[in-house]
Amino acid sequence: MANQQPIGIFDSGIGGLTVAKAINELLPNEQLIYFGDTAHFPYGDKERKSIQHYGDKIAEFLLKNNCKSIVIACNTASSACYNTLRKSLPNNFPIYDVIHPVADYVAKNHRHSKIGIIATKGTTNSRAYPKLISEKAPNTQVKSCATPLLAPMIEEGFFNNNISKSIIKSYLTKKHIANINALILACTHYPIIEKEISNHYKSIDHDITIINSAKVVAQKVKSDLAKKDLLSSELVKNHEFFVSDYTKSFEQSSEIFFGKSVKLQKIQLWK
Repeated sequence: MANQQPIGIFDSGIGGLTVAKAINELLPNEQLIYFGDTAHFPYGDKERKSIQHYGDKIAEFLLKNNCKSIVIACNTASSACYNTLRKSLPNNFPIYDVIHPVADYVAKNHRHSKIGIIATKGTTNSRAYPKLISEKAPNTQVKSCATPLLAPMIEEGFFNNNISKSIIKSYLTKKHIANINALILACTHYPIIEKEISNHYKSIDHDITIINSAKVVAQKVKSDLAKKDLLSSELVKNHEFFVSDYTKSFEQSSEIFFGKSVKLQKIQLWK
C-alpha cells in the first residue's frame, strides 16, 4: 500500500540529512530513502541546467525505489529543480522543496520583521527567498548574505571548533545583515552549526530568532501527507542511504548528527 512506501529525500551531500533527521523525529514510522549527490557537491556553484539534470536522474531513481513522495532537501536544488520536477512527476504526486515552506512560515510568524538569509551563492543569486517572502509578506525586510564556505566546511567535518567559529563570525558580522530580528538557515547543511550561530549572537548580546529550515520542512511534510492519508501506521523497513561517491567525512559526520551508524551504498546514476 502507498502508506508503507518510503519517503525519498535528496541533497548534494550530508546537509539534507538534517531534513531526514527532522522528518524521522516527527514521523518515526516512515521509511526514508536518502540520496546524497556527493560526486557533484557542492551544487551552489553549478549551472542551473546541470542541477536540473542531476535532479531529474535522482528523482527517477527515487521513483524506481517506489517512493510515495520526494523532498528536495537542498536550497540550491529547490530553486533550480522544484518547478520542473513538479511538472514532470505524475499529477498530485507529493513533492516538497525547502523554500516554499519556510517562506510560508515567515509570512505567518515573522511579518513586519527584518529577516536575514544565509545561503550558498546559487541560492542567493536565485533570489528565491526574497521573491517568495515579498509576495507572501510585503512588509517584511529581507537581507541576503552568500556564505559559500560554510557547506564545504561542514561537509569536511569542520564544525564545533575554532575554524568553524572563525568562519561563522566573519560572515555574521557583515554590515548588510546587521540588526535583523530573525535569521533563515537557507542551506540544509546549516542546522548542523545552528548552535554555533546561536552562540555567536549570544556573545554580542543580539536577541535573534533562528529559523531552522529542516524542522519547518518536516512539519510541512507531516501535515501534507496526513491530509493525503499517506502516513505509515508502522515501520516496515529500515532507512536506506545512497551516495554518488563515497567519502569518509560523509559517513563520520552523518553518524555524529543523525545519532546512529549510517551504512552508505554507492550508486552511479550517470553514465
